[in-house]
Amino acid sequence: MVQRIRLRYTKRGRLCFTSHRDFQRALERALRRSAVPMAYSAGFSPHPRISFANAASTGSASEAEYVELALSAWCDPELLRAQLDESLPIGLDVIDAVEVRTPNFTERLEASVWELRLQDVDPEEVRSAVAAFLAQESVEVQRQTKNGVRTFDARGAVVALEVTESQVGAGLSGLPESSTDIPAGRGCAILRLVVRHVTPAVRPDDVLSGLRVTADLALPVPAGVTRLAQGPLDEESGAVTDPFAPDRGAAEALPTEAAEPQPV
Repeated sequence: MVQRIRLRYTKRGRLCFTSHRDFQRALERALRRSAVPMAYSAGFSPHPRISFANAASTGSASEAEYVELALSAWCDPELLRAQLDESLPIGLDVIDAVEVRTPNFTERLEASVWELRLQDVDPEEVRSAVAAFLAQESVEVQRQTKNGVRTFDARGAVVALEVTESQVGAGLSGLPESSTDIPAGRGCAILRLVVRHVTPAVRPDDVLSGLRVTADLALPVPAGVTRLAQGPLDEESGAVTDPFAPDRGAAEALPTEAAEPQPV
């Protein structure tokens, strides 16, 4: 292995229904088409060394998914990003790339920012439900897991929850303007949710279950869910910051020709 590259990619539109395995297959095909010099694992059945970090669940759109590639030859990160983006289907878009200069990337993914579109729901009704939810110290919800039904607190992981304007498409290249349109109907409430990554993970649908528990908020149609960002959590402001910032900072401090890849 000569180099590691971290990529940020999206799942937009109908591609939000692709599973993690679907994307893995699409990425491996794109790597072959782009002739990326991948490093391979040892053993009887070598496979390209690809590491995924905290992927969103099937059915959730995302502007902030991350994957790391191990390469057998040096590549320019931006050129590699452009080549992969050209080879992937529209909707699976590679929007950022950095060379790995710092370890422990997954530990930086402390929180996520989500946008939840609640179609045919009165925004004022949602505001009341949010206030009732936030007023609780804990909100127990249940989820079916492979080990049976599990009960856990959906309130403790929530850093912020508010009714707000849509952020999907704001400053995001490649996202069509029509994707920010709100369909006509009774109304559309848009929730902005900042949730800390804990164990067990609290997902947007768990928070919606919590709103139903505390305020009897029923949704006539399933919510549209989009992850806007994930990364380090600023405890003072509650903002989620760029997880690539340490790698960029290290690259600026150390010239490329003198830099040594950092262990991950």
